[in-house]
Amino acid sequence: MEKKYSDFYKQLRSQIDEFLSKKNFKYAELLLLAPDLFHLMVKLSLDSRVPREKKVKLIAAIAYFISPLDFIPEAILGPIGYMDDLAIAAYVLNDFINNQNMDILYEHWAGSGDILAQIQNILTVADHYLGQGLWQRMKEKVNQARL
Repeated sequence: MEKKYSDFYKQLRSQIDEFLSKKNFKYAELLLLAPDLFHLMVKLSLDSRVPREKKVKLIAAIAYFISPLDFIPEAILGPIGYMDDLAIAAYVLNDFINNQNMDILYEHWAGSGDILAQIQNILTVADHYLGQGLWQRMKEKVNQARL
């Protein structure tokens, strides 16, 4: 999994950088977090200290990132399609904040800025860029991810 995830991370970073070099996108700052959140979820899913029930949601969120079939498809919209993936990642990672697993979260965070602030920022604006109805359906799907 390590090699495949590394290749996806690099491809994702490259696609977003190229897209943002050509476009003025309102949520560019958030979109730039997508590769780092993906990296964080992979690292957490491989960490033996993370409880199994949390790993299930992490793996579901990782699969959502990689899947070409999701609510906002990257294949059609390009990197803008990662905005729903970003929201799902933040929603799943927020569970670590709520359950006092912040040390593990900080340990694996390789991005810039404070991970807690980044997650809260994404969750705060998710309704705006996804629409409340879509965002609610997405959260319900994540909550259904079980053992």
